Amino acid sequence: MPKIAIIGTTSWGITLGVILARKGLEVRLWARTEEEVDKLNNKGPDPHLMPNVTFPQQLSFTGSLSEALVHTSAVIMAVPSQSMRQNIRLVKDFLKKSMLIVSAAKGLEIGSNKRMSEVIADEIKPYLNSNICVLSGPNLYKEVLKGLPASAVVAAEDETIAKKAQKLLTAADYRVYTNHDVVGVELGGALKNVIALGAGMVDGLGYGDNAKAAFTTRGLIEMAALGVALGASPLTLSGLSGLGDLIATCSSPLSRNHYVGMELIKGRQLQKITTSMDGVAEGVNTIAAVWDLAQKLELEMPITEKLYQVLYKGADAHQIITELLGARGRHELVGRKWKLFSFFKHHRRSRN
Repeated sequence: MPKIAIIGTTSWGITLGVILARKGLEVRLWARTEEEVDKLNNKGPDPHLMPNVTFPQQLSFTGSLSEALVHTSAVIMAVPSQSMRQNIRLVKDFLKKSMLIVSAAKGLEIGSNKRMSEVIADEIKPYLNSNICVLSGPNLYKEVLKGLPASAVVAAEDETIAKKAQKLLTAADYRVYTNHDVVGVELGGALKNVIALGAGMVDGLGYGDNAKAAFTTRGLIEMAALGVALGASPLTLSGLSGLGDLIATCSSPLSRNHYVGMELIKGRQLQKITTSMDGVAEGVNTIAAVWDLAQKLELEMPITEKLYQVLYKGADAHQIITELLGARGRHELVGRKWKLFSFFKHHRRSRN
């Protein structure tokens, strides 16, 4: 059976380890400290974060990268987006041509504004770039751990690599689809976290399901506008990594980003919210990169702009959400520098 290495003892990293080990694969998770290794190997998962979960025998933890990565078929990078570059630098010398390199992070790097596959490609040897693939989708980890049905999409520029990763990652209650639109799949997973922050604010204000549905849908259109500007297909943003993940993250109490939005409405400071949380709300960092991208592209992204003002400029969340929901209506696909009309016209001509 294939051996899998997972870099990162995040909730999602451990969850992937559990579901892969449950299907009989040998999985080693790398932890940064021996203290954490001993705790996980001897005491099992944190009962607060993962209640009623036991680790399968095929799952183990190690503090040695060489031990984690020896004779492996794939390495899964399940780390926060802002530490991806640091972690891939630690791993890169252990990578082989036969190994899949899977990014399971959903975010953009602040400063470079790069997607995780681009960050990985920056650091590894060029001949390994074709092995990079990205995993995304509506995957709330607590539901996945319970064995509730879930789906995801894995994307790679090489269809053979995508199918190889699909076979490896698919489990009894975890269905994985394939895609070749790496840009769209990564942006869907990253951008939905931004919209979920606002959806949490809408819920915190008690504005109801109609308002949240409208806000979320406008968010999806904004996601598609940026996606098309960066070379993605808007159809990908309507798939599992975009619309699918958006629905889950904007509606579930298990969503960290939704939680942050609700807490901001209560008047709590952002830093106090994030430091009190288990795990990372990726949207908080991602929105800074998305805002910067929008400025450089001169792309109209009103939701991103307004939410950025709340998180980083001290704007009043109540006023901002009221402004967004009360904005003047126009055609759904119109915005400054948006290319949605031209995209659909091009594809209509192609079919004819």
